[in-house]
Amino acid sequence: MSDRIGDWSQTFTGRQFWPLDPRAGDFDIRDVAHSLALQCRFAGHCRVFYSVGEHCVRVSWLVEDALAGLGHDSPETYAADVVRPLKRQLLGYAAIEHGIARPMETWLGLAPGAFDDPVVKRADEVLLMTEARDLMAPPPVAWTFAQGVPATPLPRRIRPWGWRHAEVRYLARYHELRGVRGWWRAALRERPVLALGFIAWALHVLVWGRRG
Repeated sequence: MSDRIGDWSQTFTGRQFWPLDPRAGDFDIRDVAHSLALQCRFAGHCRVFYSVGEHCVRVSWLVEDALAGLGHDSPETYAADVVRPLKRQLLGYAAIEHGIARPMETWLGLAPGAFDDPVVKRADEVLLMTEARDLMAPPPVAWTFAQGVPATPLPRRIRPWGWRHAEVRYLARYHELRGVRGWWRAALRERPVLALGFIAWALHVLVWGRRG
């Protein structure tokens, strides 16, 4: 008989995860990278596939606390990516998401609330506006924001990665920020099957540069 609260779901690596009772020892970077790489932003309403994992890597490039930027949407590994208008109406969802975020921050060695830091939130909105410009149809009306002032999109256009590319870059970025020497080899050891992702990464860098 488990002493955990609520029911559990199975993760990519075969772990049990209790969304209502998460603990720091429950997380595995392979689960996070794989799940976020396969989740499409905007509930799939972008013109081409663009993953939450890629979004997180790009946010990590914009903030000083890059690990908080990389991890800011990591609770969606277990709670899914819900579009903002719906998320506001789901009673209890925010509490569940925050309940997952706090032990994830501990697991990553971050201060409590690091995912919600205003600098990270603003970088998230900069990416949101850049993604809207580059990946979605023209809006029927202007998007609105809580602070009233939309962020300015980045000057460089986004050229989306495939899911294997996104997964391996998420893993590599994680190991890089953890100070692992040979972080790209560490990422490949985590998921040898992602060799195709490395090839896609190399071709992308060759054509567009590392942050294209």
